[in-house]
Amino acid sequence: MSAPLLQADAPEIAYREGELHVEAVVVSRIAAAVGTPVYIYSAGAIERQYRRFAAAFADRPARLCYSVKANSNLSIIATLGRLGAGADVVSEGEFRRALAAGIPGDRIVFSGVGKTETELAFALEHDVYQVNVESRGELELLSAVARRLKRVAPVAIRVNPDVDARTHHKIATGKKENKFGIDLAHAPDIFAEAATLPGIALKGVAVHIGSQLTAMGPFEIAFRRVVELFRGLVARGLPLQRLDFGGGIGIRYRDETPPSLDDYAVLIRHLTEQLLDGLEVELAFEPGRFIVGNAGVLATRVLYVKEGVTRRFVVVDAAMNDLLRPALYDAWHEIVPTKPHGRAEPPVKQSIVGPVCETGDAFALDRALPPLAPGELLAILSAGAYGAVMSSSYNTRPPAAEVLVRGGDFAVVRERPSYEALLGLDRMAPWLAGR
Repeated sequence: MSAPLLQADAPEIAYREGELHVEAVVVSRIAAAVGTPVYIYSAGAIERQYRRFAAAFADRPARLCYSVKANSNLSIIATLGRLGAGADVVSEGEFRRALAAGIPGDRIVFSGVGKTETELAFALEHDVYQVNVESRGELELLSAVARRLKRVAPVAIRVNPDVDARTHHKIATGKKENKFGIDLAHAPDIFAEAATLPGIALKGVAVHIGSQLTAMGPFEIAFRRVVELFRGLVARGLPLQRLDFGGGIGIRYRDETPPSLDDYAVLIRHLTEQLLDGLEVELAFEPGRFIVGNAGVLATRVLYVKEGVTRRFVVVDAAMNDLLRPALYDAWHEIVPTKPHGRAEPPVKQSIVGPVCETGDAFALDRALPPLAPGELLAILSAGAYGAVMSSSYNTRPPAAEVLVRGGDFAVVRERPSYEALLGLDRMAPWLAGR
């Protein structure tokens, strides 16, 4: 008999027959085969979330470009690419990942505030669908690169609508003090300049106000300002055809109530129909966390239980180098045993911590959980976005492996690197070699 839903929008991850499953695969089976810590993703959950988003805008010309920074594993990008997704990238490396996963350049949006000349050239050479320009300097550099390559750069200009997204301050991007986009006051002049520059094909307006938004209000304010700007620019004769609304819809990690996809779609439909008077406009969206966030877990094993003076510490084999979000954002992730404890064991406060030599290496402090024991397998939930992609080898710890599940099958889609591979990244200085 199935237990209650563990992760919002991910019924594929649930207790069945007394053990945690990802689709039809028991998590403990993967842990035994691959070792821990290990990220485990559900292909079915990822595909379903993408189809939900696509269906919400099926009646409009709309392009969905998966935000690669959320989870850049090639198998995940390829899974989405085969459903028709494009990619939203913020570096040449992510661009190369999208290409390697089978998404062509003409389905790739290149965002980001600090693109280099080399990166812009790479994008143009691979027929990028759209470059989201974020400053006058970038616009001028892109024009020069396009002329040198004898190409035309398709451009949307990202504007900063000065809206408080009411999200964590480190992931807010739409306020005037943030580094992203061009403020609304200067935007008309930048658009007018872009229309005159050689090598630039001005296509649209872009906006993205942050990640993990859990209220509709900021979207409504930002989108209204952007659509009104678009209408005014078209009235001035600028050849705009595209409105890029970015991403940012939040997911439930704990007790959040993110906007419903239906409400989000209704808002955009209302604003565009009300303010654009039937203009033919192609919409673009860059969902990331919404697609993959609740489609993954991080499995980790308990190493020790340590009774401190004021806290009970449960030391696990995953660490902040594997999942940085709790240390970086004070983020909450549900943590559950992969085998439920009996009701006879009342929860006790425990702090789940990792082996890294940092006090901040903690996944949960004073969390009420069933009494845990060494050797026990745990799952850190909602770990599909900004988990493995932000990992490192801090303390010379090999980052977690990654596994993708489809039905009753699973595959390792990123191996845990060996110590030899980690050490092989370094080079001994010539004057030290041989000593």
